[in-house]
Amino acid sequence: MRISLRALRGRPPVVLLAVLAAVLTLPSIPAEAGAGARAPAARPGAPGPAGGGSVTSLPLTGGRLLAGRTARRFDLLGVGWDGPARALAGGTVKVRTRDAATGVWSGWHELETDGEDGPDAGADTAVTSAVTTAAGAVAGHPPRSATAPLWTGPSDGVAVEVTPGPAGPPPGLRVELVDPGEGVRSAGPRTVPAEPSAAGPTDGGRRSGHHQAPRPEIVTRAGWGADESIREPDFVYTGPVRAVFVHHTATTTEYACSDAPRVIRAIYQYHVQSNGWRDIGYNFLVDRCGTVYEGRAGGTDLPVHGAHTLGFNTDSAGVAAIGTFVTDVPPADLLTGLARIAAWKLGLTDQDAAGSARMVSGSDGSLYPAGTDAVFQAVSGHRDAFNTECPGDALYPKLPELRTEAARLQGR
Repeated sequence: MRISLRALRGRPPVVLLAVLAAVLTLPSIPAEAGAGARAPAARPGAPGPAGGGSVTSLPLTGGRLLAGRTARRFDLLGVGWDGPARALAGGTVKVRTRDAATGVWSGWHELETDGEDGPDAGADTAVTSAVTTAAGAVAGHPPRSATAPLWTGPSDGVAVEVTPGPAGPPPGLRVELVDPGEGVRSAGPRTVPAEPSAAGPTDGGRRSGHHQAPRPEIVTRAGWGADESIREPDFVYTGPVRAVFVHHTATTTEYACSDAPRVIRAIYQYHVQSNGWRDIGYNFLVDRCGTVYEGRAGGTDLPVHGAHTLGFNTDSAGVAAIGTFVTDVPPADLLTGLARIAAWKLGLTDQDAAGSARMVSGSDGSLYPAGTDAVFQAVSGHRDAFNTECPGDALYPKLPELRTEAARLQGR
């Protein structure tokens, strides 16, 4: 995932584009203050004993929202629409937000409109018990797409400016406001303990390799307060993991590590409720203190099929560094956490963390046309598979060090 200021390639002259602008402030005044305005649609997750989060959708009907609408406060936002991800190709989406504590407005941020994170065609299922199509859309309903999200921190106002691409504005254009809530309390274990040494045979008859690194401590989904009622209840698995793709979440780097679960909950809700994915896209996340978090449900030691690297979600795992590492240098503890989870995950199938893997592209949207063979380092960056800055110019050059350290942890 990333929120890039990268210029969009091949954008038509701006004079040929319609600009859809929406400005919204959210003080505590009645929603009916704007004549004829529709009330915002909230899609809350089922609240648990500690309170779940919610996603509030505010339509950009006609490209305009009336000021003074009430809505929940939010910590993360994005812009969504009905239809394929490419519907906004060649366009731009810019947002500003208002700090809930100070009332100060931020500068403009450009959201990434390309579908760089996400499932390959037919791999994920929209969140529903209804019949779904091969492309993952609910039967009788169009697929949902969305920009990359922006972490804002506690906010109560937003302004949106959408400049459509050559195809014009897609239907169902809306701004999605995510309140991660306080997390759902669960009776399940909050962590998977670290192993002091290499493990023995894994369950399911799969033997761990000769160079199995010890498992790091992993905060479970219960540990970060996941609301399990909003995701698909079943799990999808891929083949043995042969590559780990490193990402950054493009959220703030100046956070207390105790706040990382809140960031993860917001990303989870956006991936599921705004993008329509079956679960959070990443298999693991790592915070600035080096803490490793379980991402997509299905078993940390199993090859859970993720939605993180378009075209190469098969036989891989996605690990996201929480933060933006374009210019900010990744902390040493974060790098240690990335190396530990990569070494352990790859070692489950005796994949050399310093080696390489041949993979087949599953999407024309990647750097390689669908069906094309590609060779990746066992620990690669998102940009190795997709035209993106992710995991950032400050983190990407650290990948050789990560491979060396991960291989050392495997005893190679």
